Amino acid sequence: MRHFVFPLILLLSLSTVYSQNVIPEKDIDSILKLRKLSSDETLSLDERFLYAKKASELSFETTLDTTILISNKNLSFFHMMMDNLNLYRNQSVDNLKLAKKLNDSSSIANVNHNLGYYHHANQQNDSAYYYYSNALEMYDYLNQERNVSSVLINIASIQQVENDFIGAEDNAIKAIEVLQKLPKSESVSDDLWILYNLLGINSLNLKLYQNSLEYHNEALKISDDMKFGKYNKLYSINNLAFVYRELGDLDKAISLYSSLLKNKNLFEEDPSFYALILENIAYTRFLKGDENIDNIETLFNRAYKISDSIDDPITKIGVTVSMAKFYKELGRKEDALKYAKETYNISKNIESNDILLESLLILSELREGEDGKTYLNEHIKLSDSLLNVERNVRNKFARIEFDTDKIEEENERISQQRMWLMIVSAVLLVTLFLLYVIITQRAKNKELQFEKDQQKANEEIYNLMLSQQDKVDEARANEKKRISQEMHDGILGRLFGTRLSLDSLNFSEGKEAIQNRATYIKELMTIENDIRKISHDLNTDFVSGSGFMDIVSELIEKQTSAYKLKHEFDYTDDVSWEIVSNKNKINIYRIIQESLQNIYKHAKAEGVKISFQLKNNVILLSITDDGEGFDINKSKKGIGLKNINARVDDLEGMVDFISEINKGTTININIPYKTNP
Repeated sequence: MRHFVFPLILLLSLSTVYSQNVIPEKDIDSILKLRKLSSDETLSLDERFLYAKKASELSFETTLDTTILISNKNLSFFHMMMDNLNLYRNQSVDNLKLAKKLNDSSSIANVNHNLGYYHHANQQNDSAYYYYSNALEMYDYLNQERNVSSVLINIASIQQVENDFIGAEDNAIKAIEVLQKLPKSESVSDDLWILYNLLGINSLNLKLYQNSLEYHNEALKISDDMKFGKYNKLYSINNLAFVYRELGDLDKAISLYSSLLKNKNLFEEDPSFYALILENIAYTRFLKGDENIDNIETLFNRAYKISDSIDDPITKIGVTVSMAKFYKELGRKEDALKYAKETYNISKNIESNDILLESLLILSELREGEDGKTYLNEHIKLSDSLLNVERNVRNKFARIEFDTDKIEEENERISQQRMWLMIVSAVLLVTLFLLYVIITQRAKNKELQFEKDQQKANEEIYNLMLSQQDKVDEARANEKKRISQEMHDGILGRLFGTRLSLDSLNFSEGKEAIQNRATYIKELMTIENDIRKISHDLNTDFVSGSGFMDIVSELIEKQTSAYKLKHEFDYTDDVSWEIVSNKNKINIYRIIQESLQNIYKHAKAEGVKISFQLKNNVILLSITDDGEGFDINKSKKGIGLKNINARVDDLEGMVDFISEINKGTTININIPYKTNP
């Protein structure tokens, strides 16, 4: 059954970009003719390879990097076609260096894709993931959506093999979204089928059986619309039958498996698939309690003989593990041991860990004494090892992406430094030139001195006007930022809390529910008035006439009640809030409001502690939750955390985020105790 494909991207262009070097026209013509001959499918593969090799050799003689790159990309294709994989890899690495030298984005993307294919084919998944990720970024930058979808399919297939099912699902869905925007074709349909099939298998591994059925049914629908979708349809039916068997709907599973055997020439065209269908029917009938044991055993034996005759170890262990379980349940210990041992040996040779675990468990139950314990210990050891590997897989892929981003950031930084160096150099040259012109003009024509002085004065006035305009623009930008923060931290936070409270009343009835709704409608009216106030007077003092700690306490009680959080609020009376500027109180209020909203959205916490202290003329604000925590070094800050940082900067204070996974998060903020001037 197909779970992924390895599309190889090869763009062979017959056009050449020439530099100003003078190249004999006959050499260019010869190279173009050789490339054309290498693409002539009427010739043998060996003949075409020789033409490609000769074109590459002639291209080196021209010393034109663009010509060399095109010829070498052509040559690497033939290395792959002739199964010279080491030469293919070495040529691709050279091509990548040359493409980077030329800053040829399209070639960089293609060669990264090809190197990803090489490592993918050799089951070097971490290296394949690295090159695919590079190719994906370049294709996305170039808006090459078809290539984007191809790379996403390969990345998702790697993640599935590595049991990173969540990552695989995410990339598969991204690929589907890209493909659905493209014109319909057989190739696009086939890729969509692959992706829905992959999602179905992912959901099965996550035991999301209904999701798995939906994805496989979607794949089945796609195969029906395909011109050459016969085998896609057969595989989808087989997958659906397996999911129904896992759900316990054995009659439905048997019906689907049996329908597959009605396809003529299936045995001749795909004997391994045919053998697996026989095995699946036999084992499903046995699970259903079919009393015709002889017929079931005949199906198993036939499936075994087919898999043995075609020397297909993957099909064979699928058959032998089911036969071992079959004979074990019948009490035929010797037969069960025979097939369990065979499963164990084959799965070890081909490194099929899932089947190996099954065989070890069966052997531990069939063997008595020390032999049984040995198999059980091996099962436990392998299971623990695979669990550790699975835990590290996501971190491994994340590290690859992180390292790639770091390299790209460094390259970008170096590029920016070079750009600024060029700009500074150009400015210096222009400045020197202007000084020379001014000095020369003064020496030649003193009569224009007054006009020059006047010109200089005018320039100074113009620069002053520009400087003033910059200040106006900066003030406008700051005002926009402040309005955004006020709307996000104040109005949206309260609307969010009120909406949650109203949602909780959707299914409540009676007088109390009506009263509660009326309370929250009044709250909405209050929010409406706040919006109107912000529109007319952004400097309104919202704390006027109220005790600041009372306002903060009311905020905490309302939001924790809406978010269903336990809370503790401690504060000192040492702070005279009446003499603290309203601007600072507004910022402190919004910081607490934003923090509580972030805790609800992201932390999955049960409780929160908030405290104010005054030490050494510094207000210490601490907000602690008992939630999931996050990795501070890797976390990408959203608008909420950015607003907190911005408000702390506005307070001229300092903020420290302390968090550990599964140990909660603490935000410590130090605010200078400044009185209202």
